[in-house]
Amino acid sequence: MKIAGLIPARYASTRFPGKPLADINGKPMIRRVYEQALRADMLSDVVVATDDGRIADAVTGFGGKVVMTSDKHRSGTDRCCEVVENMNGIDAVVNIQGDEPFINPEQINQIARLISTEGTDIASLCKVVKDEGKLFSPNAVKVVFDKNGRALYFSRNTMPYMRGFEREKWLENGVFYKHIGIYAYRTDVLKTIARLPQSRLELSESLEQLRWLENGFCIKMGVTEFESYSIDTPQDLENCLKFFK
Repeated sequence: MKIAGLIPARYASTRFPGKPLADINGKPMIRRVYEQALRADMLSDVVVATDDGRIADAVTGFGGKVVMTSDKHRSGTDRCCEVVENMNGIDAVVNIQGDEPFINPEQINQIARLISTEGTDIASLCKVVKDEGKLFSPNAVKVVFDKNGRALYFSRNTMPYMRGFEREKWLENGVFYKHIGIYAYRTDVLKTIARLPQSRLELSESLEQLRWLENGFCIKMGVTEFESYSIDTPQDLENCLKFFK
């Protein structure tokens, strides 16, 4: 199976304008993400998808591949779809978040292996929650899945509910999974889901993956041991730089 890595990147972030170009020890963030993706041996190609000329110039400046896309897309998934429409011979795509400069290449390889399994429409990753702050934070999306690893539901609420236990005892008496926001899609599935109208559950939780579940697509989950460090604000970047010194 031929799998491409696509990195959607936009300049106009509300909380962190120009985020892909933020400096991380002498390199722009988008370059850090790109270089990590290149280390994933399951990918046949890596391409940045952006609607901003400044980001495109930065990528070509360090020798990376970039495709200009529309500035009307609702999500990175839609941006990936536009790129795939003009790519030939690609069986699946890994959507790599442009704000995760420390992503581990093995996470990319893991999700690429998942999307290669028969019957998988979409693949994603999750990690066991070990911190009570994340367990009850609406910013940390939780996922539950069946015995075959197929996602049943994603929520900003804590799942499952631990009946009979006080909240401070939930973590020691249950197993909870935090969703890691990296996706892989078969190209035919990607083209289909990008055309779907927003769904009731998606709008309720502001989670696009619920639209896919509501429309009957199988999202295969893999459990990773690697943490996810997405950078949403300048403070996030400052904290990550301290951690990775």
